[in-house]
Amino acid sequence: MVHHSPIIVWFRNDLRIHDNPALYHASLNGNPIIPLFILDKDAMDRDYGAAQKLWLHYALNSLREEFKKFDLDLIVRQGNTLEILDSIIKETNAVGVYWNRHYERWQIERDDNIKSSLLRREIDAHSFKANLLFEPWEIESGSGSPYKVFTPYYKKCMYHMDNLPPPLPKLGVIKTVEHKLDIGNISTLKLLPNIKWDKKIKDNWDISEDGAWLKLNSFLKKCLDNYKDGRNIPSVDKTSQMSPYLRWGMISPLSIWHETTLYSQANDVPEAQYKSYLREIIWREFTHHLLYYNPDMKDKPIQSKFTDFPWDYNRSYLEAWQSGCTGYPIVDAGMRQLWQTGWMHNRVRMIVGSFLVKHLLQPWQSGEKWFWDTLVDADPANNTAGWQWIGGCGADAAPYFRIFNPMTQGEKFDAYAYVRKYVPEISDLSDKFLMRPWEAEKDLLSRNKIILGETYPKPIISHKEGREKALAAFEAIKN
Repeated sequence: MVHHSPIIVWFRNDLRIHDNPALYHASLNGNPIIPLFILDKDAMDRDYGAAQKLWLHYALNSLREEFKKFDLDLIVRQGNTLEILDSIIKETNAVGVYWNRHYERWQIERDDNIKSSLLRREIDAHSFKANLLFEPWEIESGSGSPYKVFTPYYKKCMYHMDNLPPPLPKLGVIKTVEHKLDIGNISTLKLLPNIKWDKKIKDNWDISEDGAWLKLNSFLKKCLDNYKDGRNIPSVDKTSQMSPYLRWGMISPLSIWHETTLYSQANDVPEAQYKSYLREIIWREFTHHLLYYNPDMKDKPIQSKFTDFPWDYNRSYLEAWQSGCTGYPIVDAGMRQLWQTGWMHNRVRMIVGSFLVKHLLQPWQSGEKWFWDTLVDADPANNTAGWQWIGGCGADAAPYFRIFNPMTQGEKFDAYAYVRKYVPEISDLSDKFLMRPWEAEKDLLSRNKIILGETYPKPIISHKEGREKALAAFEAIKN
């Protein structure tokens, strides 16, 4: 009888069983598995935001439950990664450590050091591509340089799509090993907030691998055939809301791509609709491509001319925006949705971002930091690339002089029910005035128990003034 030595599978942002290359390949030859998660704050260039920590807490609990179905314990540790790996290798006689790759510079450097240290001691060390369709360095322009514009990047990805493998087969059995390791208490990681602001966020999501699949299947059946238009309307639930599950690797982009394609072919979904959704998956790939080649992009604009942009730092503006009290209903609805659910509709993300960076002339980095702390899906690539796009300073960004009108955006994209839900103090206003309550007659406002400046804020800046200040600031860096 052959006795295999165990392999440690080191989990990070790949908290799933299905289509998990590190887990699959570690168990392929019959080796027993020791699943391990390590919170190593000292190695991080930036701590997780509060909403991400909340999600991570429940995701780890869910993964632990999933492993119990295989009679396995998820080991949870906090501290120096290499020291923890070394001690577990020693205690269990593990012969290998397998993990899935990250693409931030600090992660790459740390992983390289860990891999070298393990290999020097003849411990098998393997890393895998698990959370992207393509490695960031795999997609190059004709000249061999990284892409800076999304459309040609998208076309190159689509050209290579036929080479993508299908998702890995489901694991039937994962071998266990007897060990005396303390499995560790997830609550000792202290990921949950001391002040219980998190209940609404928790109630909004099924934070589990099964939850990811249920949401994906529901989206494909109910929303895919009208995705291209539906995705822009905040009042209707037409987006996939896969972003937090992708951020924490509770479902793989390969699984989403595969399922969406199969479903579309089997159900005659119009090509324009499903390709519009798949394009969003490629946008996520593009942001990781940008992060790999621009490792400082959370602080530094990709377009260097924006380095000396004349921001007008104003704490009261920033706080009004953060708390959803700007006096612009669509902006306030978005910021309140974010606070209550840990997520915001993508169209509204663009509107609130444009308002902060252009109307209020606050630096995009301030918005990026707030989203990092409050979004459950805040991802080092997506979050930063989104803010640089809004700020006009990123790769293939919207031009800075394109300034969203928050009133017409709310009207154009039928956000009336959305505003009424999140800004209930003005919900009795008619559609005509809902996005611009300051234009309503005083009598009409008082009949609806609205006193601007008391029950709901007056606009902190007029649209005209905000627009003019933004254009003047942009003029200052044009030359």
